[in-house]
Amino acid sequence: MTPLVTISIVSHGQGALISHLLHDLARTDLSRTAIVLVINIPESMDFLDEFADLPITLVVNDAPAGFGANHNRAFSHCASPYFCIVNPDIRLDGDPTSDLIAAFDERTGACGPLVVDSHGQTQDSARRAPTFARLFARAILRRRDPDYRLQSHPMLVDWLAGMFIVFRSEVFRAIGGFDERFFMYMEDADIGRRLRRHGWAVRLVSQVRVIHDAQRASHRSFAHLRWHVRSVTRYLTGI
Repeated sequence: MTPLVTISIVSHGQGALISHLLHDLARTDLSRTAIVLVINIPESMDFLDEFADLPITLVVNDAPAGFGANHNRAFSHCASPYFCIVNPDIRLDGDPTSDLIAAFDERTGACGPLVVDSHGQTQDSARRAPTFARLFARAILRRRDPDYRLQSHPMLVDWLAGMFIVFRSEVFRAIGGFDERFFMYMEDADIGRRLRRHGWAVRLVSQVRVIHDAQRASHRSFAHLRWHVRSVTRYLTGI
């Protein structure tokens, strides 16, 4: 049976986290699901032994690549009408992809669920387009109020954070996927902007929830902070 959705997961030495995610997926109906797992840096893949029955295509990189490049590589193996990117530290209670796909209409290019942390607190996964003023308010003034008031139906948003997004595959292909010039950070804001520029809606489906424990690497690592600053500059200036 032809898959309805291809799930893209990228590992950066995160076998333990991915094992938990694959256990969650194994409890769902995978009869119309394909999984592409990209191994971005060398690691033991013993954790995959117990998942031999899952529909996993394994891609092992010769050299580390950025967020967008890895998911674009996974997309090259996608033969389904929908393409879903999922962070390794996402946990699932049920099958969110089916409900998200059901929320698509003819003008929707991407949908995402409400993302909560392990305590049930809503994370800021749906945001308005970044501007100098908004970024200043977040980074300097520490204003972290949600950009959108949640609604009981799929709602239009500017962009969805890349921890969990379902794309219409033909649209992802038509706009060229992620811009690989963004090594890490802002590639999700950029693809949201390009979707809207081409007339495609981006929607948050708050009735569907996934759990995410955010890894705020840019607050701990100088390299991540440098990538973050560089990506913000590229997004805002186009350079």
